[in-house]
Amino acid sequence: MTAPGPGDLVADLRAARRRFSVEFSPAHDEATAERQWRAVERLQALRPVFASVTYGAGGGDRAGSVELATRLVRETDVRPLAHLTAVGQSTAELADVLDELVAGGVRDVLALRGDPDGDPRAPWEPHPEGLQHADQLVRLALQRGAGTVGVAAFPLGHPESPDLDTDLRHLLGKVAAGARFAIAQLTFDVEDFLRLRDRLAAAGSDLPVLPGLLPVTSPRVLEVTRRLTDGHEPSWLHRRLDPFLDDRGAFREEGMQVAVEDGRRLLAEGVEVLHLYSLNAASNVEALVTELGLAGPEGAPDGAPDGAGGAG
Repeated sequence: MTAPGPGDLVADLRAARRRFSVEFSPAHDEATAERQWRAVERLQALRPVFASVTYGAGGGDRAGSVELATRLVRETDVRPLAHLTAVGQSTAELADVLDELVAGGVRDVLALRGDPDGDPRAPWEPHPEGLQHADQLVRLALQRGAGTVGVAAFPLGHPESPDLDTDLRHLLGKVAAGARFAIAQLTFDVEDFLRLRDRLAAAGSDLPVLPGLLPVTSPRVLEVTRRLTDGHEPSWLHRRLDPFLDDRGAFREEGMQVAVEDGRRLLAEGVEVLHLYSLNAASNVEALVTELGLAGPEGAPDGAPDGAGGAG
């Protein structure tokens, strides 16, 4: 199967109505890779606007990231969005990765400065021959042929930003460098995301920003959220889930309900595309897409409304 020809991802995001994107991470063993690809095959039928592929700190998952993103191009009609981080790599190494992605048909990149390998709270130290900030990576990606570049946004502000105004200036700096959309750091408080959107609007920006949803369906997943939220899980989430720690089925049901509630609130507030974390499995994403009505129309190219032109 061959992916559709390149279209404009941001145009697709703006045209989308009640849709979703999904995130995968490179598999580290054969069994996980097989499970992951089964998830890809199941979820492509629901027509995600794109599938993002994460990238390990210091390029640790470089080969797996490039392979998964380019395999999506070769074997599915799902549009890949390749994450890329500046941690531990020279500018020349980053350029090589971008060249591999573009040569493999991957046109869209999420440009991230990234956190220090092994300790996200450690002081940031750029590679001596590398990049200091995400806006530099945005420019590099565009110079190496990326079609559309996105960046991260932080509803509560980046940990290194002294205040939200400073954080907003950094985000707008990435936009000035050429970024055209953002994916927000995971938060379970919808109000945090809505306030970020309000700050952008007040600054005169209509940058598309996608909120993330992760159903907390087990205590293990709750641990994952501590990394994805930089330790900012709200106390109410624990009050909802703690009574079910000894009942696996009830814990999963309550975690799914929290995600559904957040998804409904976001949709009611005019958010049209929700970014769903798959953890390399399909079932929770399928359940959310079904419950929230996020599947794309059958026969329409990814990202395009029914009857619209193709995207890829």
